[in-house]
Amino acid sequence: MFTELPSRVEKMREEILEFMDEHVYPAEKVVEDYLDSAENRWTIPPIMEELKEKAKSKGLWNLFYADEKYGKGLTNYEYAHLCEIMGRSLIAPQMFNCNAPDTGNMEVLIKYGNEDQQEKWLKPLLEGEIRSVFSMTEPTVASSDATNIQTEIVRDGDEYVINGKKWWSSNALDPRCEIAIVMGKTDLSADPHKQQSMILVPMDTPGVDIKRPLKVFGYDHAPEGHAEIHYNNVRVPISNLLLGEGRGFEIAQGRLGPGRIHHAMRGIGQAERALDLLIDRAEEKEAFGSKLIDKDVIRAQIAETRLEIEQARLLTLNAAHKIDQYGAKGARKEIAMIKVAVPRTALNALDRAIEVHGGAGVSQDTPLAEHFAHARTLRIVDGPDQVHIRDIAKLEIRERRQQRK
Repeated sequence: MFTELPSRVEKMREEILEFMDEHVYPAEKVVEDYLDSAENRWTIPPIMEELKEKAKSKGLWNLFYADEKYGKGLTNYEYAHLCEIMGRSLIAPQMFNCNAPDTGNMEVLIKYGNEDQQEKWLKPLLEGEIRSVFSMTEPTVASSDATNIQTEIVRDGDEYVINGKKWWSSNALDPRCEIAIVMGKTDLSADPHKQQSMILVPMDTPGVDIKRPLKVFGYDHAPEGHAEIHYNNVRVPISNLLLGEGRGFEIAQGRLGPGRIHHAMRGIGQAERALDLLIDRAEEKEAFGSKLIDKDVIRAQIAETRLEIEQARLLTLNAAHKIDQYGAKGARKEIAMIKVAVPRTALNALDRAIEVHGGAGVSQDTPLAEHFAHARTLRIVDGPDQVHIRDIAKLEIRERRQQRK
């Protein structure tokens, strides 16, 4: 099932590895220093835009989308090998215009947006000129169940009026952010899965109130960040609605499937970088008369980490292959499996690397602590582990019952 990569994809893989070594890893410290010294952390470090242009000039751009009209025509299986490499650095995906939530929002606009919506918002997103928000999660309800969403989208003549509170709206604090996709309810009397709709809201619309940045284990993730946003009597034209009233849940399912697998692909990269750093640290340091790398307990950790990474990678490639064959809906169980398995693997790898680094592992002197915060967050992003575990069991039981018929 798993075949060798086509030569052009292997060439891209080598080019991304080289780009990471030459540009991205050195830029991590530059970005950190810039933000630490900036009067306003919500400004863009110049090196970020410089590296985006370099990646674009090399053709390493919009690799996430299969249709050559918008991307490079890569399958999910092919892209997995490239996305994993990008996952080794938290700033890397943006360099290649392959960063969440923009990728998911671009997919929504490609699949469900009309010609005018695509011209106004998709085109500049594909060029990396603007950023975007996916505004779905709410502070007062369990957002893992989309039927709970309370935000109202009410038609008033030629406009929709939006009222509601959202949070964890990533990118909202980025000064380049210009558009939000907002999910809310248009018809409370409809079937629970037909009440929701999605609508495009320009960030400069009156009533869009960014209340505060939210921190993840103390990290503000500037200059993009995650915001709590209140939509207070926000008015937008009816032409801003995506697909139609009552189609929001359908759009969400179409968006979150690919998003989950992209998170998993990047998570493998996080685990690989953690293992590299663990080994490097163990070869440098001595304790109790010998190098850490020569101690059985460290070697056991290295072996366990490699075993877990390979298992998680094979699960991820299998899910990518199945999406290519049957679509996200046909790969529902496989997507749920990697959504649970990969963050566990990344967290295990990062935890072991932190342990070997000692105090340095939880400081800003290595990328491990921030990667750990990010990987832990993945266990609740796009649905918590418990929801995916429930779905895996349900699908497994259904398959067994069908076999017995």
